[in-house]
Amino acid sequence: MPLVIVSGLPTSGKTTRAKQLHDYLSERIQGSTTTPSKYRLHLISDQTLSIQRSVYDLSETPAHTRSANASEKDARASIYGAVKRVLSDRDIVILDGLNYIKGWRYQLYCESKAVRTPSCVLRIGCSREKAKEVNEERLQQRQQRQEGKANQDGADIASDTASEEKKKEPESAQEEDAAYEPGNWENLVFRYEEPNAMTRWDSPLFTLIWEDDEARTREVFDSMWDTIAGEARKPVRPNQATVQRSRDAGGDYLYVLDRETQDIVKRILDQQSDDGGDQIKISGGSGGDGDDLVVELPATKKVGLPQLQRLRRAYMGLHRGGIGLESVGNMGPERMRETFVDYLNDAFAKDT
Repeated sequence: MPLVIVSGLPTSGKTTRAKQLHDYLSERIQGSTTTPSKYRLHLISDQTLSIQRSVYDLSETPAHTRSANASEKDARASIYGAVKRVLSDRDIVILDGLNYIKGWRYQLYCESKAVRTPSCVLRIGCSREKAKEVNEERLQQRQQRQEGKANQDGADIASDTASEEKKKEPESAQEEDAAYEPGNWENLVFRYEEPNAMTRWDSPLFTLIWEDDEARTREVFDSMWDTIAGEARKPVRPNQATVQRSRDAGGDYLYVLDRETQDIVKRILDQQSDDGGDQIKISGGSGGDGDDLVVELPATKKVGLPQLQRLRRAYMGLHRGGIGLESVGNMGPERMRETFVDYLNDAFAKDT
Protein backbone atom coordinates (compact mmCIF):
# COMPACT_ATOMS: atom_id res chain seq x y z
CA MET A 1 0.00 0.00 0.00
CA PRO A 2 1.12 3.58 -0.55
CA LEU A 3 3.14 6.20 1.22
CA VAL A 4 1.26 9.46 1.76
CA ILE A 5 3.61 12.41 2.28
CA VAL A 6 1.93 15.38 3.95
CA SER A 7 3.64 18.67 3.11
CA GLY A 8 2.98 22.31 3.85
CA LEU A 9 4.09 25.45 5.64
CA PRO A 10 4.70 25.24 9.40
CA THR A 11 1.46 25.62 11.44
CA SER A 12 -0.66 25.28 8.30
CA GLY A 13 -2.85 22.46 9.62
CA LYS A 14 -0.84 19.43 8.46
CA THR A 15 -1.33 17.40 11.64
CA THR A 16 -5.08 18.06 11.63
CA ARG A 17 -5.39 16.90 8.03
CA ALA A 18 -3.16 13.88 8.69
CA LYS A 19 -5.40 12.80 11.57
CA GLN A 20 -8.49 13.28 9.38
CA LEU A 21 -6.87 11.13 6.68
CA HIS A 22 -5.97 8.50 9.28
CA ASP A 23 -9.59 8.34 10.47
CA TYR A 24 -10.84 8.17 6.87
CA LEU A 25 -8.49 5.35 5.88
CA SER A 26 -9.32 3.42 9.06
CA GLU A 27 -12.97 3.63 8.12
CA ARG A 28 -12.29 2.50 4.54
CA ILE A 29 -10.13 -0.42 5.65
CA GLN A 30 -12.62 -1.62 8.27
CA GLY A 31 -15.55 -1.19 5.89
CA SER A 32 -13.92 -3.07 3.03
CA THR A 33 -15.87 -6.23 2.17
CA THR A 34 -13.39 -7.75 -0.29
CA THR A 35 -10.23 -7.62 1.80
CA PRO A 36 -11.23 -6.90 5.40
CA SER A 37 -7.79 -7.30 6.97
CA LYS A 38 -5.41 -6.88 4.04
CA TYR A 39 -4.05 -3.45 4.91
CA ARG A 40 -2.33 -2.00 7.96
CA LEU A 41 -2.29 1.70 8.77
CA HIS A 42 0.57 3.73 10.24
CA LEU A 43 0.84 7.41 11.17
CA ILE A 44 4.40 8.68 11.53
CA SER A 45 5.19 12.21 12.65
CA ASP A 46 7.61 14.23 14.75
CA GLN A 47 5.29 13.74 17.73
CA THR A 48 5.18 9.94 17.41
CA LEU A 49 8.99 9.85 17.23
CA SER A 50 9.44 12.42 20.04
CA ILE A 51 11.29 14.87 17.77
CA GLN A 52 11.31 18.43 19.13
CA ARG A 53 10.63 21.48 16.96
CA SER A 54 13.98 22.93 18.01
CA VAL A 55 15.92 20.53 15.75
CA TYR A 56 14.79 22.60 12.74
CA ASP A 57 15.87 25.89 14.30
CA LEU A 58 18.61 27.52 12.20
CA SER A 59 17.69 31.10 13.06
CA GLU A 60 20.78 31.57 15.21
CA THR A 61 23.10 29.41 13.09
CA PRO A 62 25.61 31.15 10.78
CA ALA A 63 24.69 30.89 7.12
CA HIS A 64 27.90 29.04 6.17
CA THR A 65 27.23 26.23 8.69
CA ARG A 66 23.52 25.68 8.15
CA SER A 67 24.04 22.83 5.68
CA ALA A 68 25.81 20.87 8.44
CA ASN A 69 22.90 20.99 10.88
CA ALA A 70 23.43 17.62 12.57
CA SER A 71 20.24 17.74 14.65
CA GLU A 72 17.98 18.08 11.61
CA LYS A 73 19.87 15.37 9.73
CA ASP A 74 19.52 13.02 12.69
CA ALA A 75 15.78 13.78 12.85
CA ARG A 76 15.34 12.99 9.15
CA ALA A 77 17.33 9.77 9.61
CA SER A 78 14.98 8.72 12.41
CA ILE A 79 11.93 9.49 10.26
CA TYR A 80 13.41 7.66 7.27
CA GLY A 81 14.17 4.59 9.37
CA ALA A 82 10.65 4.53 10.82
CA VAL A 83 9.11 4.77 7.34
CA LYS A 84 11.39 2.13 5.87
CA ARG A 85 10.62 -0.36 8.65
CA VAL A 86 6.87 -0.40 8.00
CA LEU A 87 6.67 0.42 4.28
CA SER A 88 5.43 -2.51 2.24
CA ASP A 89 2.71 -3.49 -0.21
CA ARG A 90 0.34 -4.20 2.70
CA ASP A 91 0.94 -1.03 4.71
CA ILE A 92 -0.46 2.47 4.36
CA VAL A 93 2.03 4.95 5.80
CA ILE A 94 0.98 8.56 6.49
CA LEU A 95 4.06 10.73 6.99
CA ASP A 96 3.04 13.91 8.78
CA GLY A 97 5.73 16.57 8.86
CA LEU A 98 7.21 19.58 7.13
CA ASN A 99 8.69 17.52 4.26
CA TYR A 100 9.77 20.83 2.79
CA ILE A 101 12.87 19.62 0.89
CA LYS A 102 12.21 18.24 -2.59
CA GLY A 103 15.31 16.03 -2.35
CA TRP A 104 13.86 14.49 0.81
CA ARG A 105 10.55 13.80 -0.95
CA TYR A 106 12.47 12.26 -3.85
CA GLN A 107 14.30 9.94 -1.44
CA LEU A 108 10.98 8.77 0.01
CA TYR A 109 9.60 8.31 -3.51
CA CYS A 110 12.54 6.07 -4.45
CA GLU A 111 12.11 4.02 -1.27
CA SER A 112 8.43 3.38 -1.98
CA LYS A 113 9.17 2.51 -5.60
CA ALA A 114 11.84 0.04 -4.52
CA VAL A 115 9.24 -1.95 -2.57
CA ARG A 116 6.73 -1.68 -5.46
CA THR A 117 4.19 0.46 -3.63
CA PRO A 118 2.82 3.82 -4.82
CA SER A 119 3.37 7.15 -3.16
CA CYS A 120 1.59 10.49 -3.29
CA VAL A 121 1.88 13.97 -1.81
CA LEU A 122 -0.89 15.71 0.13
CA ARG A 123 -0.18 19.43 0.03
CA ILE A 124 -1.82 21.54 2.72
CA GLY A 125 -2.52 24.95 1.21
CA CYS A 126 -2.47 27.87 3.60
CA SER A 127 -1.54 31.52 3.18
CA ARG A 128 1.62 32.72 4.83
CA GLU A 129 -0.31 35.29 6.86
CA LYS A 130 -2.76 32.73 8.22
CA ALA A 131 -0.02 30.26 9.17
CA LYS A 132 1.90 33.02 10.92
CA GLU A 133 -1.23 34.08 12.81
CA VAL A 134 -1.77 30.52 14.04
CA ASN A 135 1.83 30.24 15.19
CA GLU A 136 1.61 33.55 17.09
CA GLU A 137 -1.57 32.40 18.82
CA ARG A 138 0.12 29.20 19.93
CA LEU A 139 3.11 31.15 21.21
CA GLN A 140 0.80 33.35 23.26
CA GLN A 141 -1.00 30.31 24.66
CA ARG A 142 2.31 28.74 25.58
CA GLN A 143 3.41 31.92 27.35
CA GLN A 144 0.13 32.09 29.27
CA ARG A 145 0.50 28.47 30.38
CA GLN A 146 4.04 29.11 31.52
CA GLU A 147 2.96 32.16 33.51
CA GLY A 148 0.09 30.24 35.08
CA LYS A 149 2.39 27.38 35.97
CA ALA A 150 4.86 29.78 37.58
CA ASN A 151 2.08 31.27 39.71
CA GLN A 152 1.02 27.82 40.82
CA ASP A 153 4.59 26.91 41.72
CA GLY A 154 4.82 30.04 43.86
CA ALA A 155 1.70 29.19 45.82
CA ASP A 156 1.55 26.62 48.58
CA ILE A 157 -0.19 23.73 46.77
CA ALA A 158 -0.78 20.38 48.32
CA SER A 159 1.25 17.51 46.95
CA ASP A 160 -1.79 15.56 45.80
CA THR A 161 -3.06 18.56 43.81
CA ALA A 162 0.34 18.97 42.18
CA SER A 163 0.40 15.33 41.12
CA GLU A 164 -3.03 15.70 39.51
CA GLU A 165 -1.79 18.69 37.50
CA LYS A 166 1.20 16.72 36.27
CA LYS A 167 -1.12 14.08 34.90
CA LYS A 168 -2.66 16.72 32.66
CA GLU A 169 0.71 18.02 31.49
CA PRO A 170 1.33 15.78 28.41
CA GLU A 171 -1.63 17.27 26.55
CA SER A 172 -0.39 20.81 27.08
CA ALA A 173 3.15 19.73 26.19
CA GLN A 174 1.92 18.64 22.78
CA GLU A 175 0.41 22.10 22.30
CA GLU A 176 3.74 23.68 23.18
CA ASP A 177 5.51 21.50 20.63
CA ALA A 178 3.08 22.74 17.97
CA ALA A 179 4.50 26.28 18.18
CA TYR A 180 7.71 27.47 16.50
CA GLU A 181 9.95 30.27 17.63
CA PRO A 182 9.46 33.32 15.38
CA GLY A 183 12.94 33.15 13.86
CA ASN A 184 12.65 29.41 13.28
CA TRP A 185 9.23 29.81 11.67
CA GLU A 186 10.47 32.49 9.26
CA ASN A 187 13.47 30.38 8.32
CA LEU A 188 11.36 27.28 7.61
CA VAL A 189 8.97 29.28 5.43
CA PHE A 190 11.93 30.69 3.51
CA ARG A 191 13.37 27.20 2.92
CA TYR A 192 10.07 25.57 1.94
CA GLU A 193 10.13 24.03 -1.56
CA GLU A 194 6.61 23.80 -2.93
CA PRO A 195 5.59 20.38 -4.35
CA ASN A 196 5.28 20.34 -8.13
CA ALA A 197 2.85 17.98 -9.86
CA MET A 198 5.06 17.99 -12.97
CA THR A 199 7.80 16.04 -11.17
CA ARG A 200 7.35 12.30 -10.78
CA TRP A 201 8.26 12.26 -7.07
CA ASP A 202 5.55 14.83 -6.24
CA SER A 203 2.82 13.17 -8.29
CA PRO A 204 0.06 12.33 -7.88
CA LEU A 205 -0.38 15.58 -5.97
CA PHE A 206 -3.52 16.27 -3.92
CA THR A 207 -4.28 19.64 -2.33
CA LEU A 208 -6.38 20.66 0.64
CA ILE A 209 -6.60 24.32 1.64
CA TRP A 210 -7.33 25.81 5.04
CA GLU A 211 -10.93 26.75 4.12
CA ASP A 212 -11.95 23.31 2.78
CA ASP A 213 -14.94 21.89 4.64
CA GLU A 214 -15.68 18.28 5.52
CA ALA A 215 -17.41 17.54 2.21
CA ARG A 216 -14.47 18.84 0.16
CA THR A 217 -12.01 16.99 2.40
CA ARG A 218 -13.81 13.70 1.92
CA GLU A 219 -13.93 14.28 -1.83
CA VAL A 220 -10.15 14.69 -1.96
CA PHE A 221 -9.64 11.62 0.24
CA ASP A 222 -11.94 9.58 -2.03
CA SER A 223 -9.93 10.65 -5.06
CA MET A 224 -6.71 9.76 -3.25
CA TRP A 225 -8.01 6.30 -2.33
CA ASP A 226 -9.11 5.55 -5.90
CA THR A 227 -5.75 6.64 -7.30
CA ILE A 228 -3.38 4.82 -4.99
CA ALA A 229 -5.47 2.00 -3.52
CA GLY A 230 -8.59 1.57 -5.65
CA GLU A 231 -9.27 0.37 -9.15
CA ALA A 232 -7.33 3.27 -10.69
CA ARG A 233 -4.11 2.20 -8.98
CA LYS A 234 -1.32 1.59 -11.48
CA PRO A 235 1.30 -1.12 -10.95
CA VAL A 236 4.60 0.18 -9.63
CA ARG A 237 7.78 -1.11 -11.19
CA PRO A 238 11.16 -0.40 -9.56
CA ASN A 239 13.94 1.23 -11.54
CA GLN A 240 16.17 -1.20 -13.39
CA ALA A 241 19.18 0.16 -11.50
CA THR A 242 17.69 -1.02 -8.18
CA VAL A 243 16.72 -4.52 -9.36
CA GLN A 244 19.24 -7.26 -8.66
CA ARG A 245 19.78 -9.10 -11.90
CA SER A 246 19.98 -12.88 -11.96
CA ARG A 247 23.37 -14.41 -12.53
CA ASP A 248 22.74 -16.41 -15.66
CA ALA A 249 24.15 -16.41 -19.17
CA GLY A 250 21.31 -14.30 -20.54
CA GLY A 251 20.77 -11.87 -17.71
CA ASP A 252 23.93 -10.36 -16.23
CA TYR A 253 26.54 -9.05 -18.63
CA LEU A 254 29.20 -8.28 -16.04
CA TYR A 255 28.81 -11.65 -14.36
CA VAL A 256 29.18 -13.50 -17.69
CA LEU A 257 32.15 -11.32 -18.65
CA ASP A 258 33.87 -12.05 -15.34
CA ARG A 259 33.09 -15.77 -15.57
CA GLU A 260 34.39 -16.25 -19.11
CA THR A 261 37.61 -14.31 -18.59
CA GLN A 262 38.32 -16.09 -15.32
CA ASP A 263 37.86 -19.44 -17.07
CA ILE A 264 40.37 -18.52 -19.76
CA VAL A 265 42.93 -17.34 -17.21
CA LYS A 266 42.53 -20.58 -15.28
CA ARG A 267 43.03 -22.71 -18.42
CA ILE A 268 46.18 -20.80 -19.34
CA LEU A 269 47.70 -21.34 -15.91
CA ASP A 270 46.83 -25.04 -15.94
CA GLN A 271 48.21 -25.81 -19.41
CA GLN A 272 51.32 -23.68 -19.82
CA SER A 273 54.78 -25.15 -19.24
CA ASP A 274 57.62 -23.73 -17.19
CA ASP A 275 59.64 -22.70 -20.27
CA GLY A 276 56.92 -20.59 -21.88
CA GLY A 277 56.17 -20.19 -25.57
CA ASP A 278 53.21 -22.55 -25.51
CA GLN A 279 50.09 -22.44 -27.65
CA ILE A 280 47.15 -22.92 -25.35
CA LYS A 281 44.00 -24.27 -26.95
CA ILE A 282 40.82 -23.02 -25.38
CA SER A 283 37.32 -23.98 -26.39
CA GLY A 284 35.16 -21.27 -27.91
CA GLY A 285 32.41 -21.90 -25.34
CA SER A 286 32.58 -22.37 -21.58
CA GLY A 287 30.72 -25.67 -21.93
CA GLY A 288 33.36 -27.14 -24.26
CA ASP A 289 31.45 -26.46 -27.47
CA GLY A 290 32.51 -24.18 -30.30
CA ASP A 291 35.72 -23.87 -32.29
CA ASP A 292 39.01 -23.92 -30.43
CA LEU A 293 40.78 -20.64 -29.73
CA VAL A 294 44.58 -20.43 -29.47
CA VAL A 295 46.49 -18.28 -27.01
CA GLU A 296 50.13 -17.77 -28.06
CA LEU A 297 52.23 -17.23 -24.96
CA PRO A 298 55.60 -15.40 -25.01
CA ALA A 299 58.54 -17.66 -25.83
CA THR A 300 61.01 -16.13 -23.41
CA LYS A 301 59.21 -16.38 -20.07
CA LYS A 302 56.36 -17.98 -18.19
CA VAL A 303 53.25 -15.89 -17.78
CA GLY A 304 52.28 -15.48 -14.14
CA LEU A 305 48.92 -14.93 -12.49
CA PRO A 306 49.53 -11.23 -11.69
CA GLN A 307 50.14 -10.41 -15.35
CA LEU A 308 47.10 -12.34 -16.51
CA GLN A 309 44.87 -10.71 -13.88
CA ARG A 310 46.16 -7.28 -14.86
CA LEU A 311 45.33 -7.93 -18.50
CA ARG A 312 41.94 -9.35 -17.54
CA ARG A 313 41.04 -6.25 -15.51
CA ALA A 314 42.09 -3.99 -18.37
CA TYR A 315 39.99 -5.98 -20.82
CA MET A 316 36.95 -5.85 -18.52
CA GLY A 317 37.37 -2.10 -18.11
CA LEU A 318 37.20 -1.69 -21.87
CA HIS A 319 34.07 -3.81 -22.21
CA ARG A 320 31.91 -2.62 -19.30
CA GLY A 321 30.02 -0.45 -21.76
CA GLY A 322 28.29 -3.54 -23.12
CA ILE A 323 25.83 -3.68 -20.19
CA GLY A 324 22.36 -4.17 -21.62
CA LEU A 325 23.66 -5.63 -24.90
CA GLU A 326 24.11 -9.19 -23.66
CA SER A 327 21.17 -10.36 -25.76
CA VAL A 328 22.90 -9.14 -28.95
CA GLY A 329 24.59 -11.95 -30.82
CA ASN A 330 28.06 -10.38 -31.02
CA MET A 331 28.08 -9.68 -27.26
CA GLY A 332 27.40 -13.24 -26.13
CA PRO A 333 29.76 -15.51 -24.15
CA GLU A 334 31.38 -16.94 -27.27
CA ARG A 335 32.22 -13.48 -28.56
CA MET A 336 33.61 -12.51 -25.16
CA ARG A 337 36.00 -15.47 -25.17
CA GLU A 338 37.11 -14.75 -28.72
CA THR A 339 37.81 -11.06 -28.12
CA PHE A 340 39.60 -11.77 -24.82
CA VAL A 341 41.90 -14.30 -26.53
CA ASP A 342 42.64 -11.76 -29.28
CA TYR A 343 43.35 -9.12 -26.63
CA LEU A 344 45.79 -11.46 -24.84
CA ASN A 345 47.58 -12.36 -28.08
CA ASP A 346 48.01 -8.70 -28.97
CA ALA A 347 49.33 -7.90 -25.49
CA PHE A 348 51.80 -10.82 -25.57
CA ALA A 349 52.97 -9.86 -29.08
CA LYS A 350 53.73 -6.32 -27.94
CA ASP A 351 55.59 -7.72 -24.91
CA THR A 352 58.03 -9.57 -27.09
